[in-house]
Amino acid sequence: MKKILTTHKVSLATLLSILVSVSVISTLLILAISTYHLTKESLTSTYLALNYSKVEKMSHSVDSLFISMRTHLESTADFLERREEMTDQEIHEQLELLRSSSGYFNSLSWVDEMGIIRVNSPGGIGLEGTKIISGNTKDVLDARMPMLTTPYVGPSNQLLILMSHPIFSKDGTYRGIIGGTIYLQKENALNQILDNEASDNSGSHYYVVGPNGILLFHPQSQRIGENFDEHSLVRKIEEGQSGKEIATNVIGVSMLSAYSYVPEAGWGIVQQTPYSFVENLLLVELQQLLMRALVPFLLLLLLSIFIARKLAAPFNRLGTLVNQLAEGKPILQSEKEVLKEAHWNREADLLTKSVGMAFETIERNNQQLTQSAQTDSLTGLLNRRNLDEVLSVWSEEGRLFSLLVLDIDYFKSVNDTYGHQVGDQTLKMIAETLCTVSRKNDLCFRYGGEEFVILLPDTDSLSAYNVAEKIRRKVEKTSYIPNEILTVSIGISEYLKQTDSVTELFGFADSALYTSKVEGRNQITISSN
Repeated sequence: MKKILTTHKVSLATLLSILVSVSVISTLLILAISTYHLTKESLTSTYLALNYSKVEKMSHSVDSLFISMRTHLESTADFLERREEMTDQEIHEQLELLRSSSGYFNSLSWVDEMGIIRVNSPGGIGLEGTKIISGNTKDVLDARMPMLTTPYVGPSNQLLILMSHPIFSKDGTYRGIIGGTIYLQKENALNQILDNEASDNSGSHYYVVGPNGILLFHPQSQRIGENFDEHSLVRKIEEGQSGKEIATNVIGVSMLSAYSYVPEAGWGIVQQTPYSFVENLLLVELQQLLMRALVPFLLLLLLSIFIARKLAAPFNRLGTLVNQLAEGKPILQSEKEVLKEAHWNREADLLTKSVGMAFETIERNNQQLTQSAQTDSLTGLLNRRNLDEVLSVWSEEGRLFSLLVLDIDYFKSVNDTYGHQVGDQTLKMIAETLCTVSRKNDLCFRYGGEEFVILLPDTDSLSAYNVAEKIRRKVEKTSYIPNEILTVSIGISEYLKQTDSVTELFGFADSALYTSKVEGRNQITISSN
């Protein structure tokens, strides 16, 4: 333990920050857990109640609709019983009136006691005169009582139900049935009720099952006809129950479910909301809670850090500066000022002064070394090493620039005639000319011997030519050596337009310089590559 504490140092600021953070985070965790469970129970109860309220209203609407349908069929049957003398055409008109005015049924038929379809509305589909010998319609006909069939697939391959009412003559003789078909996947009054907000963005939806567990309505219409008989909620509906609970649907997803029995039809309506939606709401609530607590937490943390740093500030600042110095990192001017500050702590003040003196000595030496590494000792211009660094950066940036390679004509004769001391002085003076004539952002380098390089940022070769011409004229008109006229030859190349290779760029400029030399010197040539 002692070894660990010795090797792993903990600053005072860090220690206080950790203590405050642990305290606040522990409090937030307790609050978050409590809020989570309370909100979870509240949201679960709320959505179960909302779903149950909705499903009860839906169940009542569907039940009322079926009662109204049956009433209309019964009234039509009574009307026909009292008017036995009506012709088939008159009965067709009566059924067509009921179908078109109510919107309850997709079709209406009168099937006589022999099973022959006497009248069908809408007409024109060739069913009149057809005899029913089997199937659901035959069962209804034989029952001689009001009925509502379970859903079945009709001759049109559509899922439908048949609601019927018997017709008797005045003397009690059975005359057949009036039957109304309701297609579960076509437009009618039932589907208008069921299609109303069947689902929403939360994933909530409802579906309808028949007495045998067959899915009669679902927002995903392709699922209609599936058998839900094994689902626990459907079994409860088949027993005539209504209620609400958390249940797992047929694909294993936990849902907040409410279900209601429709007595008139023997159907069930189930309203469900994914439990994951409530969990997402809980997450949003927790996020809001944490966001509300974040500001006080940060303020408390900042206060603890501020107090701790005030206590350890002198030593921390000196330690940071010494580390930066040891790693060779640049020291900002504001950080240097720290070394001049007086401290109330005697040890900190003494240490600061000692470090300050050492820092000044090291910085002075570093500046001398840096200057020597980046500049030409004779001319004071940037040297070849610095040139390579600038070219590397500009090429990586894909920056437009032009390169001028400049050579002093017949400079060897200057050294041979006047000596190297005069030659060196001449190089210095020409370097001053380059710096004076070139633009503010242009960079001048001594490349070696009597050769110089100028980089012109954001400049094409034509604009670079204008700068080069000013330099050429200035050199030609300046008296560097009494009774001697010096001239320069210049080659120009342009980055990106001619090449994206720095090596090739130099080659093009050198070739252009060579052309200037061959064609008589004291000339400027733009590379044609």
